[in-house]
Amino acid sequence: MKRTGIEIIVLDSLRVGYKTGKNAYPILPAISASSTGGELIAVIGRNGIGKSTMLRTIAGLQPSLGGQVILDGKSASDYSRIELARRIGYISTEVVRVSNMRVADLVALGRFPHTNWLGSIDHPGRMVIENSIARTGLTALRNRHVTELSDGERQKAMIARVLAQDTTLMIMDEPTAFLDIASKFEIVNLMLELTRDGKTIIFSTHDFNVALNQADKIWLILETGLIEGSPEDLLLAGAFEHLFESSVVKFNSGDGGFSMLTESKGEIFVKGGGIFRKWTEKAVSRAGYQVTDSMTNPYIQVPARSEEKWLLVMDGKTEGFSSIYELVRGLQK
Repeated sequence: MKRTGIEIIVLDSLRVGYKTGKNAYPILPAISASSTGGELIAVIGRNGIGKSTMLRTIAGLQPSLGGQVILDGKSASDYSRIELARRIGYISTEVVRVSNMRVADLVALGRFPHTNWLGSIDHPGRMVIENSIARTGLTALRNRHVTELSDGERQKAMIARVLAQDTTLMIMDEPTAFLDIASKFEIVNLMLELTRDGKTIIFSTHDFNVALNQADKIWLILETGLIEGSPEDLLLAGAFEHLFESSVVKFNSGDGGFSMLTESKGEIFVKGGGIFRKWTEKAVSRAGYQVTDSMTNPYIQVPARSEEKWLLVMDGKTEGFSSIYELVRGLQK
């Protein structure tokens, strides 16, 4: 169940950066953001802008240069290290390369904030570990060495470790980096399931489509600061236009898609409907033609069924093509 009421986390004019001796080097203006809990929050921004630094600062792994992080109504600086570890779990982009460590051993490390001074894990703690392994689909791999796992399996093991830590706030730095498509969406689906159970997950990503289509909220980091809101609110406000200022790529705020900026070869009318029209328009747009609602010469007639052909009609003459590829080649000629 999603939390309501008090905000689980507030960034109050937080300043992130580095200190060298007495000198401070902020990398961003003061940033402010919040979450009431049970949300999947995507952090996006250009490479090198400070996403990882901000996440480490929130997690208490790096000191801030000013402002504060407020957790459950209390400044993070007022928590002890153990208390903080019971509230925030962190997963970095670094690959675990510990020899002879089994999956179950890695997950058990997450119970450290809840153990006694001897580091003993009680029976309820063992149950939490086993539930975390099962929840991430790693039961069959619990005794396998971490070095023998695939990238996707290893990332699931890291998430299981944080689950065993039993925190309400999980911070993940690029959790889907270097994963294949299937593994990436398995991780995203797992993250969504965890938020439905009340976890709050803040994750950085370079996958704009994942952020746009799956996140409850986006923290967009720009040189001027942080903008937060639902993906749809930020789209309507034109916030992403600043992120994709490029001479070669165009961002379409209407559908959240991208296209290469190529020399226009003119307008083309596409007649027909359904999925055939959708993908035909995509192909001719990529080839440099602007799809228009007005009749053109030539124009394209898309098939209504898979056994029919695409037709290119020009000056009253019609030429048929068996595929979109052949159609585009014929149009270019």
